[in-house]
Amino acid sequence: MITMVDKNRILISRYREGESISSIARCLKISRKTVRKYIEEHEQLYGKEHAKIFIEKGLSSKPQYNSSTRTRQKLTAEIKEKIKFCLEENLKKRNSGLHKQQMKKIDIYEYLSEKGFEIGYTTVCNYIREKEKKGKESFIKQVYSPGITTEFDWGDVKLYIGGKLQTLNLAVFTSAYSNHRWAKLFYRQDTLAFGQSHIDYFSRLQGVHKELVYDNMRVAVRKFTGYNEKEPSEALLELSNYYKFDFRFCNVRRGNEKGHVERSVEYVRRKSFSGEVHFSTLYDANNHLFQVLKKLNNKGQQLSGNKTASELFEAEKPHLYKTEIPYKCFKEEFAKADKYSTVILYGNRYSVPDFLVGKLINIKVFAEKIDLYYNNEFLCSHIRNYGAHTWTMNINHYLTTLFQKPGALRGSSVLSQTDEKVKKLYKEYFSDNSKDFIELLQYCKNKSLAWETVEKAVNRLKQISRTDINKDKILAVMSKEKDPEINKNTEDEIYLSSQAVLKELATIFN
Repeated sequence: MITMVDKNRILISRYREGESISSIARCLKISRKTVRKYIEEHEQLYGKEHAKIFIEKGLSSKPQYNSSTRTRQKLTAEIKEKIKFCLEENLKKRNSGLHKQQMKKIDIYEYLSEKGFEIGYTTVCNYIREKEKKGKESFIKQVYSPGITTEFDWGDVKLYIGGKLQTLNLAVFTSAYSNHRWAKLFYRQDTLAFGQSHIDYFSRLQGVHKELVYDNMRVAVRKFTGYNEKEPSEALLELSNYYKFDFRFCNVRRGNEKGHVERSVEYVRRKSFSGEVHFSTLYDANNHLFQVLKKLNNKGQQLSGNKTASELFEAEKPHLYKTEIPYKCFKEEFAKADKYSTVILYGNRYSVPDFLVGKLINIKVFAEKIDLYYNNEFLCSHIRNYGAHTWTMNINHYLTTLFQKPGALRGSSVLSQTDEKVKKLYKEYFSDNSKDFIELLQYCKNKSLAWETVEKAVNRLKQISRTDINKDKILAVMSKEKDPEINKNTEDEIYLSSQAVLKELATIFN
């Protein structure tokens, strides 16, 4: 193979220095046939009489070789048969559902080497690529009727939640007729999240499409019974039976058969989180997502006569199966309340009322919350925590214990998790009198009073004095403003004390 420099020296020696072909060949140590070839090529392009004039153009072009007529020296017929055998075995494995156990190109190359064939890995790859070369696939556009089909898929999104980078799972639904989109973020892509996403979607629509389309996700497909036959999961069957919808699965690696949702996942993710990625909680991230979806569904679609997805979805509503009572998708667990009045669930702790220490608690685990029961009676709910070794505590669960041990409140974990407004009041007026603060909390719990009622009473007292604020005065103002129905003959100490202070304050306010 000659270089561009060799070609230039051939042309310069011939047309500028007038040397013969034999002389050039001897000088450059190149065969006369090669020298003659490049001289003839140059003369054919520009003509023999103009070859000297256009020598500059010949100097700027690279030497070209025609390798199409070459015969393959290493890739013999025997090697081709061996490669063909390996490819046929791969086809059999794909048809038997063993696609993960196929031989790759490197495996076929190593197989040939073990058989004693001398051939390069690149040659093997090029030949296999040539044999498996297929034409581009064509697709057929579908027409959908209103209320018939909606498509579901998962996607992942990386966001900063509470300052920590986390990978979240995005459940996306897209109506095939209207292109109406709905999505929600979850911490996991499990059965509970799968079920809850459907429940929330159907509740949002107040109806259900006739058919839902899925790919081969684990939460929807229990197992493969053949190359194209799948057995649905129990979660999908339960949802299908309750909401009366049919379902179908795409073929393996044929996400295009869903039509819309493959594109929707990328579209929703990009439109929602390409700019904003920092959120305090998952709840805030979902609220942001819902606002973006509202804008997208109210945006005109060029292929639908500039109608919005929301307008087209209105035509679908009469065709949806109406639902009233949402399905409950949960997993049942049991745990004993420990000495800290908490139950441990998946490595995380959740508080229960302190009188249940040592008792067996029934836990209903949802995707976003947990409900706790004792003897079939509802106790409380907690937001489900997906961290590791975390504590989720409610101060109302510890009031009885704190009343007996008021000194434990100041440095307790439960106080650190209490609402900032509650902690502020404690630090300003009750840091030296924890018992009175606990009694105030107990009073609000017994009377089912919102904390805003306490804040209003404190603000009223601040108009008189910003420093002389205590439990009795707060209770007195709350009693005066709310006027609750209280048995005046009761011997309750809090009531009697608040009534005495109320009389004292009445003269000031009136």
